[in-house]
Amino acid sequence: MASTSKKAQLVHNLPWPHYGPLPDFVPAADAAELASNIERLKAAMRDRGLTHAIVYADREHFGNLHYLTGFDPRFEEALLILRTNDDATPLILVGNECEAYIAISPLRLRIERYQYFSLLDQPREASRTLEDIFRSEGIGASSQVGCIGWKYYAQPSQIDVPAYIVDALGDAQKSNATDLLMHPGRGLRTAANAREIAFSEYTNGLAATGMANLIRAVQVGASEFDVLSKVGYNGLPQSCYWGLKTGPKRVSLSSPRGLTVEHGYPISANIAYWSANCCRAGWVVESEAELPSKVSAYVTDFAAPYFAASAAWLEALAPGASGDLLHQIIATQLPFDTFGVYLNAGHLIHNEEWLSSPIYEGSTLSLHSGMLLQSDIIPGSKTYGSSMRMEDTFAVADDALLARIEAEYPGCYKRANLRREFLRDVLGIDLQRGILPLSNLAGIVTPFWLRPETSFALVR
Repeated sequence: MASTSKKAQLVHNLPWPHYGPLPDFVPAADAAELASNIERLKAAMRDRGLTHAIVYADREHFGNLHYLTGFDPRFEEALLILRTNDDATPLILVGNECEAYIAISPLRLRIERYQYFSLLDQPREASRTLEDIFRSEGIGASSQVGCIGWKYYAQPSQIDVPAYIVDALGDAQKSNATDLLMHPGRGLRTAANAREIAFSEYTNGLAATGMANLIRAVQVGASEFDVLSKVGYNGLPQSCYWGLKTGPKRVSLSSPRGLTVEHGYPISANIAYWSANCCRAGWVVESEAELPSKVSAYVTDFAAPYFAASAAWLEALAPGASGDLLHQIIATQLPFDTFGVYLNAGHLIHNEEWLSSPIYEGSTLSLHSGMLLQSDIIPGSKTYGSSMRMEDTFAVADDALLARIEAEYPGCYKRANLRREFLRDVLGIDLQRGILPLSNLAGIVTPFWLRPETSFALVR
């Protein structure tokens, strides 16, 4: 845990770490892994008494379907139909254009074109009705159907799959089963395997390198487009929109929109790929002396306490750590009236940027092996805004998973431990065993973007 004898201070000329070449690309899940995911879901369905599940996906909400099939619909929606108690090959419904793209899945799925998933005014001459399709899959009045969309609610009767699909299930008993995949305590997708963690390290490598390039490209008068163009992009799918915002017209969550970088204003950016999001914030100045007078106490009253609290949060991460404990660290060290941390103090990430979170007030959930955690602690000060961020991805692993990572992805294992050493020996942040930093920028926070080698560290 963080020592009270250490305090956050600015360190000048702190070299950013270099961990060698970027990690090698990690291929997508093969047929065996996907089939295992489906079988584990079917086991969870049996435990709940479900006879069937339907898994809905669209461009924005693709993660559950991709986890099961390796397929993420483009332009259109898609629906996977699973039977719990037989060995029938799952049926997937796709639109006109995804009928070709479904070949990206290594699974042998039964594929049916359902043209109402296609874009407006495309051909619709060759589709059965959903009612006919569901009947042919054995769904009737005695069926218990779990509907898996992208959100679950307190009441299982609240279903987020489009109503026309739910209505077509007819007299079947219907419930929301999204939690089987996404719940932070029991959801299957919250326990990443060694390959998924190595993939996340690869995408975090891309995101962190892009963020470093972006910060170094910032200069007064440059356009947002010019700055973001320095990131580099290799075409890998993004987990959310990339953002860059600065100047007097800065708007939270906005993408670049043609503004120019102006001296003396906050700046923030994020670079996101599947299983990664690297976010940083600071000011367009070279030093504390250049800050506007109204925020002259930024370092002592805001940025340093934020870094110290974030370091304590990182040091508390461990398999078995309580979600409420992690919440309380931030709530206690960063009082809401001053820092305004309103959203969860950290959350889980997968292919989409926000999966779910075990971290909230009163949480009875604990961190478990395989979690991919975002150190996403967002302040909202009335004086300083959200001009300090340190968001990266950390994997939680028990001894068995650590051994698998070391055996199957030794480069990932070695680099993660080098990052742990840098955090401990240079930044004063001592991570517990089983916490793997996956980003090359883990722990690096530069408040002055015109002088990025000035960073925070814990010092005695």
